[in-house]
Amino acid sequence: MKKAVVLLSGGMDSVTLLHYVKQKLNVEELYALSFVYGQKHVCELEMARWQASAAGVLVHRVIDISFFGEMIHGSSALTDVDLAVPDLDSVDEEHLDQPITYVPHRNLVMLSLTASYAEALGATDIFYGAQAQDEYGYWDCTSEFVEKLNVVLDLNRLDAVTVHAPFTEKSKTDIVKIGMELGVDYDHTWSCYRGGDKPCGTCPSCVEREKAFSSADSAD
Repeated sequence: MKKAVVLLSGGMDSVTLLHYVKQKLNVEELYALSFVYGQKHVCELEMARWQASAAGVLVHRVIDISFFGEMIHGSSALTDVDLAVPDLDSVDEEHLDQPITYVPHRNLVMLSLTASYAEALGATDIFYGAQAQDEYGYWDCTSEFVEKLNVVLDLNRLDAVTVHAPFTEKSKTDIVKIGMELGVDYDHTWSCYRGGDKPCGTCPSCVEREKAFSSADSAD
């Protein structure tokens, strides 16, 4: 594989994927895209920058689409200051499939922009760190979503871009184990949805992270 682009948030899933692509697929030219979309945990982008440098990414671009957070005002606790990020144990079971932390079509927007960037580079492969959440889930992190998105991208009449999401059937525990084998420095990743100086430890993402490391018999 000559060129590839990784969608890099700075969280543990996309960071693990970045190092996986770098070390296992031997990509000659590795690029990464990160996005400012109005997220409360914008501190994750500092982690993305650190990891891009550590992985030897040729070009890492941070794209400002903060208007997106304003456009979807009132719909997601990740972008709206008026909506509190809930503790995982306070999320009703009926809402676990699409909780208030879901950001409407965020992944589709980011993947579309990443596909545009890849095509302009002459790269036909982009990598997306979706994984099978243990406690809750989003429709745009599923294998079905990726498969159908690729059907659309394949309509391109020149060089179609393909989205690869090798972790969609893997749990966070699986991902931690992969990352440990690859030597990923998880000190330089961010998971907490609330942002701040320190992880809260109780939001859905923090709880999943803690459980993943515990199940993998590893210290975070």
